Amino acid sequence: MLDDLVQNRHDLERLCKRLQGEPWIALDTEFVRERTYYARLCLIQLATPSLVACIDPLALESLEPLLQVLYAPEIVKVLHAARQDLELFYDLQGAPPAPVHDTQLAAALLGYQDQISYAALVENLLGVRLEKHYTRTDWSRRPLSAAQLRYAEDDVRYLCDIYPQLMQKLVTRGRGEWLAEECARLTDARLYQNDPDAAYVRIKQRHALPPAGQQVLRTLARWRELTAQQLNRPRNWIIRDVELLELARQQPRSEGELAGIGGVARSSAKKWGAILVVEIAKAVSLAPTELWKVSAPLNARQLLMYERMHKLVHARAHECQLSPTLLASRKDLQALVRGESAGALLTGWRRTIVGEELLAMRKTDTPR
Repeated sequence: MLDDLVQNRHDLERLCKRLQGEPWIALDTEFVRERTYYARLCLIQLATPSLVACIDPLALESLEPLLQVLYAPEIVKVLHAARQDLELFYDLQGAPPAPVHDTQLAAALLGYQDQISYAALVENLLGVRLEKHYTRTDWSRRPLSAAQLRYAEDDVRYLCDIYPQLMQKLVTRGRGEWLAEECARLTDARLYQNDPDAAYVRIKQRHALPPAGQQVLRTLARWRELTAQQLNRPRNWIIRDVELLELARQQPRSEGELAGIGGVARSSAKKWGAILVVEIAKAVSLAPTELWKVSAPLNARQLLMYERMHKLVHARAHECQLSPTLLASRKDLQALVRGESAGALLTGWRRTIVGEELLAMRKTDTPR
């Protein structure tokens, strides 16, 4: 059954009454964020075995009836590649909806490509080839055409067939709990927090800075993050990463010095110069602190251990018909070799499949 585009409170409440009591709902969103810090939610698509509907957030004063349904803990929300969609709802509500079932993760746990696209999964499981005409649509423009709505509806329509298939296969292979673990991580609110104090971690090439420069970079990155949030503009529209790095290296003491730095755009110096000088002075007044350390390359003994671990991971992945990178990333293995935190590798199903063996391998190889 195909419902019209929901654009008023009455129709939204009527739809939500139909959704109450459903064990699961297929969910997708369309949004734009090229010109903003926060993504602008433009369309919400929902489906169950008996209905398909699109909701227009731009025409509605409130999504409250729908949010009550989506945040109901007894209803599973079925999405494909869910992270960006969940981030949208985190920004709206301060937490992502739960529980969720991510069909991309489910497929990976069944041996499909790690990040298989929705279209590829639909074609593989259902033999349906989806159109790609509207992949770059500006979903904020109105009115939406019938073809655009049909395209958007297809993003949830086929989840209603895919979800039961994947769940049956996961349960048959004893991997339902594996998926529950992965999806629980997706609904951890900490995943979506953009902490201004940690904004410097996003900046590549930061590792070459000395401790004093690191302190300045952290301060400037924090200021930029807060400014981008307040103005709702992309970070690099405020000031680019390369400019922050140059300011952290040279640490100008006046607007004149700042304007003379070749790596800083004239527009940035003119608009933000006075504020940047104050922020830099604040950072310079603090004791230099080493905020991060660059890990030394693995030594000869560690490289041998890494190779042994790598082979073991590939062997266990082959036995389980999984991608080796899903089981353990290169970064996780290197961290384990160094005796550092190895992320998800040593928790849950991964620990059972290979983590314990890797720990035993490291223990026997540790010099006494």
